[in-house]
Amino acid sequence: MDSGILDLILMASPVVQIVMLILAVMSIAAWTVAIAKSYQLKKSVQTARNFENDFWEAQDLTNLYYKVEATRDTSEGMAVIFADGFKEFMRLQKQGVTNSNDLLAGAQRAMKIAFSRQADELELRLPLLATVGSSAPYIGLFGTVWGVMHAFQSLGDVQNATLSTVAPGISEALIATAIGLFAAIPAVIAYNRLSTKVDRLLGDYENFAEGFMSILQRQAHHLQAGTKKETESQPSVHNVSEA
Repeated sequence: MDSGILDLILMASPVVQIVMLILAVMSIAAWTVAIAKSYQLKKSVQTARNFENDFWEAQDLTNLYYKVEATRDTSEGMAVIFADGFKEFMRLQKQGVTNSNDLLAGAQRAMKIAFSRQADELELRLPLLATVGSSAPYIGLFGTVWGVMHAFQSLGDVQNATLSTVAPGISEALIATAIGLFAAIPAVIAYNRLSTKVDRLLGDYENFAEGFMSILQRQAHHLQAGTKKETESQPSVHNVSEA
């Protein structure tokens, strides 16, 4: 940091220094969240692509389900949505539910819950970036206003106020606004960029869920049709009694 700027910070009033410290902490927090979320989203996107390839190449979804369940603690995204939906589908099937609408509704509810949890995980801490981006300039402006007010108050003891007398105090005050903008601008850029990536990834999750529901729909109708044929093939009580 330039020694002149450092001197201005050190010579600023205590209130302005506190404002600068708050802005510095907000800036560090915003950068930390931005870097961490960028890494998380990059990993989530790659994980989603790998699982989607495994899903469409799988010959038996039951084996894929058990594979996901075996690594449940480290699974995320599409894998969790698939596992929860398939688990509910099989649970209802084991309970004797054969109506296709009931089977699909249960699986869809389970997937919606899993999708909501995954969305919360992806969006976690993103509001911090929005908060820093929207509030940091105003916090810096508060420091500037306070510093300017303090500078003009100090001129009351000076009989002949000149530009050289006023300039240092004004410069000290403006540093707060500069730091506020330095904290806010990267936070806003990171928030917009990461939010776009999150929305795109959640869109991929939704598309996958729709494709998976289509497979479950065919399976449910197949089960319902098979059950109906078995029922029709059994002799009625009336026919048995006549025999």
